[in-house]
This record gives sequence, C-alpha cells and structure tokens, in this order.
Amino acid sequence: AHFALQVIHARRKYKISPPETMGHPDFERIFRAQANCSEYFPIFLSLLWVAGIFFHQGAAAVCGVLYLHARFRYFQGYTRTAQGRLGPLYTSAWLLWLLLGLAVAGLVAHFLLS
Repeated sequence: AHFALQVIHARRKYKISPPETMGHPDFERIFRAQANCSEYFPIFLSLLWVAGIFFHQGAAAVCGVLYLHARFRYFQGYTRTAQGRLGPLYTSAWLLWLLLGLAVAGLVAHFLLS
C-alpha cells in the first residue's frame, strides 16, 4: 500500500494521469519499482506460507521480515537511481531462493520422510 501511495503522489507531482505510465523519469522509476514489488509479492506470499507450514514458522517469519525490508530498500533505491535497486534486489532474490529451499525441505520431510 505504501508503494501504491507513492505512485499516486508521483502522478500528482508530475501531472501524469492514469492510465499513462510514461513521463518524467522520476515518475517512471517510482512506477516501475511499485510494479516490480507487486509482481513478486504473490511468489513471496506463497513461499512464505508453505515454508511456515511445512518447515518452521520462526525461520519463515525471519526470512519474511528480511525480504520485506530488502524490498523496501529496493523501492527506496530505485526511486533515486536505477542502479540503486541492485543490492536490495540481489538480497530479496536470495531470500526468495532461501524460502523456496525451506519450503521444499519441509514438503519433502512431510510427505516423503513421515
């Protein structure tokens, strides 16, 4: 929701009415940062849910909090410069892979080792 509000604020600031997505470069970076975060959110929620149920709630929660923090830093970095997103992007991708590993380990343990 915070990211969507930032897009609304940028639309007003740079006078870009919906459905337009092109305009001032600062607006385009804010819009893209919000869209990128929205695109990955269903993947994150699914992995978080499966890892929490089948592996361990605490480990999944820690990964989830770290992921959300990395995505917040990604958004902030991207709104400044396109290169500002790279460090947090790699961190959030690594955390998604970790959640995937936890989810798979939990599913294997639950269905094959039980």
